[in-house]
Amino acid sequence: MQSKFRNLLLALTLAASFALPAFAATPVNVNKADAATIAKSLDGIGQSKAQAIVAWRQAHGPFKRVEDLAQVKGIGKGTIERNRDAIRFSGDLPPPKAASARKAHHKAKAVAKG
Repeated sequence: MQSKFRNLLLALTLAASFALPAFAATPVNVNKADAATIAKSLDGIGQSKAQAIVAWRQAHGPFKRVEDLAQVKGIGKGTIERNRDAIRFSGDLPPPKAASARKAHHKAKAVAKG
C-alpha cells in the first residue's frame, strides 16, 4: 500500500512541476527602462545589476548589441544568453531571427543526442 501511495505522490509531484511555469524573461528596452523595470524583467538580474546596467548606459551611451551588456560588471555570458530574446534596444520589436534560429539549432542538437 505504501508503494502505491509513494508512486501516486511521485506522479503528482512530477505533474505539478510541469504545470508550474518556469521564470521567463519579459521583454524590456535596456536603453530606456529604469533599474527596477530591468530587475523585474530579466532573469538573473537583481536590483544591483540592473542599477549597474543603467549606470553603464548613462556613462557610455545606449547599448547597440546584446553582447555589449557583458561590459557591465556582474553580467556574464550565461545571463546574456538566458535573456537574449527579451533584451530590446528600442520599442517592442520581435526577437531577432538569429536568436530564434540559434535556439532551434540547440533544440535539434539536444534531440539528436537523445
